[in-house]
Amino acid sequence: MFKGQDQLDLTSGGIGKPLFYLALPIVITNLLQTAYNLADTFWLGQYSTTALAAISFAFPMVFLLISLGLGVSVAGSVLVAQNTGAGDDRQAEYAASQTVSFAVVVSILLGLVGYVVVDDLLLIFGAEPATLAAATAYMRVISLGLPAMFGFFIFIALMRGYGDTVTPMLVMFGTVVLNVAIDPFLINGWTVYATVPVVDTFLWYSFPELGIEGAAYATVFSRAIATVVGLGIMFSGTRGVHIRLRDMAPDGDYARRMLRIGVPASIEGTGRSVSVNLLLIVVGTFSTSVVAGYGIGIRVFSVIFLPAIAVARGVETMAGQNIGADQPDRAEQAADFAAKVMFVVLGAAGVVIFLLPSPIVAVFTDDPAVIGPGAEFLRYVALTFGCIGIMRSYTGAFRGAGKTLVAAAIAISFLGLIRLPVAWVLSQGVGGTVAVAGLSVTLPRLVPALGPPGVWWGFVVSNVAGAVIAFLWFKRGTWRGADVRGGGPPATSESDEVDAAAGDD
Repeated sequence: MFKGQDQLDLTSGGIGKPLFYLALPIVITNLLQTAYNLADTFWLGQYSTTALAAISFAFPMVFLLISLGLGVSVAGSVLVAQNTGAGDDRQAEYAASQTVSFAVVVSILLGLVGYVVVDDLLLIFGAEPATLAAATAYMRVISLGLPAMFGFFIFIALMRGYGDTVTPMLVMFGTVVLNVAIDPFLINGWTVYATVPVVDTFLWYSFPELGIEGAAYATVFSRAIATVVGLGIMFSGTRGVHIRLRDMAPDGDYARRMLRIGVPASIEGTGRSVSVNLLLIVVGTFSTSVVAGYGIGIRVFSVIFLPAIAVARGVETMAGQNIGADQPDRAEQAADFAAKVMFVVLGAAGVVIFLLPSPIVAVFTDDPAVIGPGAEFLRYVALTFGCIGIMRSYTGAFRGAGKTLVAAAIAISFLGLIRLPVAWVLSQGVGGTVAVAGLSVTLPRLVPALGPPGVWWGFVVSNVAGAVIAFLWFKRGTWRGADVRGGGPPATSESDEVDAAAGDD
């Protein structure tokens, strides 16, 4: 079912099988990440309602910090992929080594900033004092542990750039098992008593109850173990990617190259995060049942779109390696193939959801007031699922080519410039009676207020528009000459090769 990099040829032969074998482990890795988050949610839900509410506020903050640093992993993946495709293993090693050292600096800076400003940012959400205190405590632990967490994401990205998505999946599985195992002990505390006949009982071991901070410590610890394992694999070079200490010395030119590739990717991730939160404000103008139904719909999306995200990552790697191998036609074929397959697969899933929206929503709730709007939301949007597959496939190819600014522009356009305005205008309407300086002013009703369906139409319009924009922009072909490798690392002397063979790293 799974094939390693040594069994895959991404620059010759067929396209479907290599793409499938690249994407399948990514799907499983993403599912494991979901299980990771669900474990925290479950145990904290058992602990207290305040802790559960706090983690709901904290998760968007964690996503924001990760999004800000996302560009480093994308830049590293693209540079490793292009150099691997070009057959320049030395350059690929140097790119991976520089990515690791640059990621350490970025994650430390982001962690320190997060630690300082997290309480002020959480205030924006208007949480109750007890919830705010718990969320702040959680985020401060996460912020200080960000380098350990971020190191694992870098490992995944570099291995993916080389063409190995199986190894990260296996390491992720180990971290999930570890996190699930230690979560309840760190959250609830742990005391073991041994019965002694004479003394009645004897205290053998006691661990303090850490509450929500225990969940944060469990996350940081398990990710730190994964980072150590990942670094060990990359230092050994046994699984393809090979990093070396001597290549980690800061290189200003290489750092600037990574910033040119990575900053737009960070903007894309941050833009997605911000637009989702802003759209929640629009939905929040309606009743609680509408908000709950919308939330269920988004959860369904998160599962349905896992294959699209995985295929986009696979296309990113295939496009990067084929651009490096000076085969842009094959990179285009990979993107076109992925777009067609994802349109059919997600389109078929959309048809099923269109026909059975109420039973699907009923899996999550038995409240008729929530099932109604939730089913309506799914019915409106389901038939455009295939469009998301098209857009994800082509933006993945743009990233693989190093055109991360284009991928960011497409994401921000369809989310921030199309979905959000359309959802606001159609749901709230334009015109009517408004209050100005304490006076009621009646303006012509230019657009009638549709209520919640207006938000649903925002998804429909933006999904279709995003697919069209991505397809037309890709077919312009401006990405074909986008080789971002640049100059090479310092020349490796013969004595260096001898030292490397002797295991000097």
